[in-house]
Amino acid sequence: MRMFCASVLFFEAIIVALAIPVALTLSDVDGALVGWILGGLALACLICAGLLGRSWGVGLGSVLQVCVFLTGFVVPTMFVLGLMFGALWVAAVYYGRRVDAIKAARTP
Repeated sequence: MRMFCASVLFFEAIIVALAIPVALTLSDVDGALVGWILGGLALACLICAGLLGRSWGVGLGSVLQVCVFLTGFVVPTMFVLGLMFGALWVAAVYYGRRVDAIKAARTP
């Protein structure tokens, strides 16, 4: 599961970082605030990818999915991207747990 979820968070960090110049162009929000929020969110995605081995890592990743969706109030396209990455996150958790269960059943 860890590999699937980390992949989603890694690519999500890239997309959130690329949303910074778009937000600066399209929104009336202060540029420094946009940079700090979206940059911090991208960094949080990368840090969370490294913390997925802990018991609360998946929960933190779920919270980040909600935060990415909420950035749609600054850049409306992020609503769509937040939904897409949220769906990828749910699929990664679901199928990752299934793969982990199959691997555990095969080991003697």
